[in-house]
Amino acid sequence: MPRRGEPQFSDHRDCQTLTELTLDQLSRDGSLGRVRSYRKGAKVWRPDDRSNSIFFLRRGQVAVMVGDAEGHEVIVRVIEKGEPFGELCFCSDRESLRQTFARAVVESEAVEIKLADFMNYLQENRDALNSLVFTFCVRLANAEHRIEVLAHRSSEERLGMLLLQLATSQAAAGKSNGEVALPVSHGELAQMAAMSRPHVTVTMGKFRRRGLVRYGHGCPLVVDLPSLQSFLNGERPSDEEKEQA
Repeated sequence: MPRRGEPQFSDHRDCQTLTELTLDQLSRDGSLGRVRSYRKGAKVWRPDDRSNSIFFLRRGQVAVMVGDAEGHEVIVRVIEKGEPFGELCFCSDRESLRQTFARAVVESEAVEIKLADFMNYLQENRDALNSLVFTFCVRLANAEHRIEVLAHRSSEERLGMLLLQLATSQAAAGKSNGEVALPVSHGELAQMAAMSRPHVTVTMGKFRRRGLVRYGHGCPLVVDLPSLQSFLNGERPSDEEKEQA
């Protein structure tokens, strides 16, 4: 069993019998859904929109977010090409509202499918239904990991756990020699971790000095996965411990 407090982020995508539902598994004859285009920064939906359709991203990138009365935003999930989003319509009745909002991070295009039409499609396509169930399982696991991340008060632990979760998921999608590039900005990390942008920048600077990450102007953020795992396991002292020593 893992030690108490030790981060454990497994990825379910190595399962040999199940795959997540993607746009590629849907009908290609154009009979299912309607293609919609969004400019950078445009809202795909707002909190008071009806929750009666599911989306599949054809190109671009979309962030699903929640906000509070003070205007602070937290990214719940970043959607990449081919992935479904807005799937919580399955858990609501016809009068339910989204209560979240989705925004195009870059110029994007998505297929919007009405819930009733999608349900009919699933009844006729068992493979798609199985993939949808697996998608829900993966996202539930990711949501629980995010709760674990947000439960940490220390900025280093919270941000480090978030980077570990993102890097572990990214590494599972392709080959990795221990270093994983993440297409994410400091601003997006701040929104995911529910931290301020300056706080993230300061903490990331500490991580860079320790060799846990590297980044620069015009260069992607690269995470040293083994080193970050070791640091979060307590195998490297924090700055506070160094000062007390």
